[in-house]
Amino acid sequence: MDRPGKAQLLNRLSRIEGQVRGVARMVEDGRYCIDILTQVQAARAALARVESELLKEHLGHCIEGAIVSGDRDEQRKKAAELIELLDWAAR
Repeated sequence: MDRPGKAQLLNRLSRIEGQVRGVARMVEDGRYCIDILTQVQAARAALARVESELLKEHLGHCIEGAIVSGDRDEQRKKAAELIELLDWAAR
């Protein structure tokens, strides 16, 4: 991924990494469970936003590129990849 949104995604992922390290410190320090769970939910929500941005990028670049190319094999391949991903996520 060498597109304009790459730096923004990497920045978000760095913040999430910091959040997760903070959660580990909370566990080590024996902090109140609800406080830890609140931070875990915040990290999950942040990851969901990254996932959403990546999915938009994939649809707007990779899937659209396969459609525009007219290459049916590539279109099927990209569609199958997306279906497999969504099927895995639903488990």
